[in-house]
Amino acid sequence: MKRLISLRSALVVLGTATLLSASVITTAGASSTSGVYNAKDAALVPSALKGTTLQVATDASYPPDEYLSGTSIVGFDLDLMKALATTLGMKYKENNVIFDTIIGGIEGGRYQIGNSSFTDEKSREKSVNFVDYYQAGEGVYVKRSSSYVFKNLQSFCGYTVAVESGTSELTDAKAVKCSGGKTVKVLSFSTQNTANLAVSSGQAQFGFLDSQVASYVVSISNGAFKLTGKPINVFPYGIATSKTPNGLALAKALQAAFKTLVANGTYHAILAHWGVTGGALSASQMVLNGAKS
Repeated sequence: MKRLISLRSALVVLGTATLLSASVITTAGASSTSGVYNAKDAALVPSALKGTTLQVATDASYPPDEYLSGTSIVGFDLDLMKALATTLGMKYKENNVIFDTIIGGIEGGRYQIGNSSFTDEKSREKSVNFVDYYQAGEGVYVKRSSSYVFKNLQSFCGYTVAVESGTSELTDAKAVKCSGGKTVKVLSFSTQNTANLAVSSGQAQFGFLDSQVASYVVSISNGAFKLTGKPINVFPYGIATSKTPNGLALAKALQAAFKTLVANGTYHAILAHWGVTGGALSASQMVLNGAKS
């Protein structure tokens, strides 16, 4: 969740296995991940934007949502954008930019869409519209053989937790209040790679990180890890558009397309492809500007 620094690292490494490209994940029997043109949804795209190439802003430094694989931007957000464009018959161009510049770029007309794991927040809704499409919080994983169960932050009491430095998880783990003389030992590492190794080696009992990334770490661990408990501090992600009439119309078109992707199975196929189905929203949850705070 791009609330603080949160996982600005590149690759997830488990033991000696290095993830070279997340796109190698496959799901047997999955629906198509490409989407299909839908004339009803496409009719919602404002006429001023039809036939143009929409500029999409993405900060490609947040795996598995969006990141660079060689010179290509990949991730489940990128696959969703491609499927949305196919559904709406839109042309678009991805721009790899600094996260903090995206909303200003939308306000200034440089970009029509911001697609970069934005947490939908009320403060941000003052500047842009959001189409909520996913939810993410803080997740926990343990070794596959572990009997440890995460119910809430107090579940960490008496144990060691591995986190990446500079994240909201580091702050939250350090703030846990325990009873009975127990404490939480927090080990922070400069990369998520080394935090994962701390759990796999038994140095820490829990790994604590963004929920969709926790799911991703488990999915590429070759059975070494498993998720435990449910994500906490869960907030919706939204794709951003401008507050102009055309921006609002575009947001409504994207919302309709998302619901179509849910109905035809494309949405879930994409999330399954990346191992991040835990944050899936139902079509009814895909609202405009649904910030919780």
